[in-house]
Amino acid sequence: MRLYRDIQSPVGPLRIVADEDALLAILFLRNGAAPGDAGTEGTTPVIDAAIGQLQEYFAGKRRDFELPLRPEGTDFQRAVWQALCTIDFGETRAYSDIARAVGRPDAVRAVGAANGQNPISIVIPCHRVIGKNGTLTGYGGGIDNKRWLLDHEKPSLFEATSAAPSSVLRAKLA
Repeated sequence: MRLYRDIQSPVGPLRIVADEDALLAILFLRNGAAPGDAGTEGTTPVIDAAIGQLQEYFAGKRRDFELPLRPEGTDFQRAVWQALCTIDFGETRAYSDIARAVGRPDAVRAVGAANGQNPISIVIPCHRVIGKNGTLTGYGGGIDNKRWLLDHEKPSLFEATSAAPSSVLRAKLA
């Protein structure tokens, strides 16, 4: 059963969607509505964990997420989303970098389309993909939110504490 909870965040209201086993989506709410069928309002341990980790991320106490992920998409989209999970906190990549990473160097536009269809915003860091010339390009949550997320991830925001992981945990799509 698909359940969801809506939360407030520094980048606006978000809808967290999961089942008992995995996180399925983090959606930006637009005018109080999210795209697609999110299921029934409620919670699961996965939703609770996602909310807690997002709160830590926004508070500057988390760089990496440790959540079971199951985004729904084509094999190509899933390959792109998996490649996004390899972009370190505070770093960016160009769409052409992702195209090369998935073995399709000429598929830059297709990578852009897959990036734009990422259902698990923030956790699968599609906001870390920028234009080859360093410009901020489209983002489902809006360019202002993309800029906010990238500014938030500047390494200088994190002090050396036990709350900031010293190693990167790579998300693995189920």
